[in-house]
Amino acid sequence: MYARVQDVTALLGRIGVGVVFLAHGLQKWDMGLDGVTQMTTGMGIPLPTLSALFLIVVETVGAIAFMLGLALPVLGVALAVDMVGAIFFVHLDHGLTGQGGYELVLALAAGALALGFNGGRLSLDHVLFWRRRAQRQELQTA
Repeated sequence: MYARVQDVTALLGRIGVGVVFLAHGLQKWDMGLDGVTQMTTGMGIPLPTLSALFLIVVETVGAIAFMLGLALPVLGVALAVDMVGAIFFVHLDHGLTGQGGYELVLALAAGALALGFNGGRLSLDHVLFWRRRAQRQELQTA
């Protein structure tokens, strides 16, 4: 019973974190690559076009895959890298709390990492990879 509760809470956590990333990703999607490139250039982010493409893809396609539980460790790291960049290039000067602070960004980075490596059994990763691996190991030990 407790394992089911853990799996459901991991799923709800992935959806909650993923929705926030998707909302910001869709804003960038609407801006287009040129608009996001101009934004990253203005913030002094290195390789602005590549960074803009990374932000758009990770925050849209990546957020959807994260909610579904696909490639969780990779996406957990990618989303955390996204947020570490946001902390250093956008929010750090505003401090931890208050207008423009990085408390939400830090929480999203930590949540993405935690859920990326502990996404639960209600994930495509578990269904596609881990369950099969566990079944093979059971057959080998039997």
